[in-house]
Amino acid sequence: MKKIFALTILIAGLFTAKSSQAQVCDTIASLCSEHLPANYISDGQSYRALLLNDQVAEFHVTLYGNSIYRIAACSGLEDGNLIFSVYDQDRNLLFTNKDFKNAPYWDFKITNTLDCIIEAQLDNEKLSSGCAVLLIGFKK
Repeated sequence: MKKIFALTILIAGLFTAKSSQAQVCDTIASLCSEHLPANYISDGQSYRALLLNDQVAEFHVTLYGNSIYRIAACSGLEDGNLIFSVYDQDRNLLFTNKDFKNAPYWDFKITNTLDCIIEAQLDNEKLSSGCAVLLIGFKK
């Protein structure tokens, strides 16, 4: 009986931790959405990852030609905590916000449809763990 009770407590604790993690990510996503103004239409996705220490999250996206995109990247309650880099399918670096003081968003003009890999990692000088959120929108 004691083992069942302990197991129940453990499972309840795991669900509570998972739920609080989701709430933190929801808050960050809400703050990040402020970087997608009304003249940008969201792609409908919220790219999220829990990052610890030097971990890197990888997201695969297709950006369609003749469009202007905005990628917004956030972690924590302040801007500038998340480094994101955009690569083509051959892993050629196309852009990194690290060269721009970890800017929380960047606009891209895409002339030809492009499969991309977006990597996100925390700026370890600012955060050692947290929820990374990327939002992508295209201009109307």
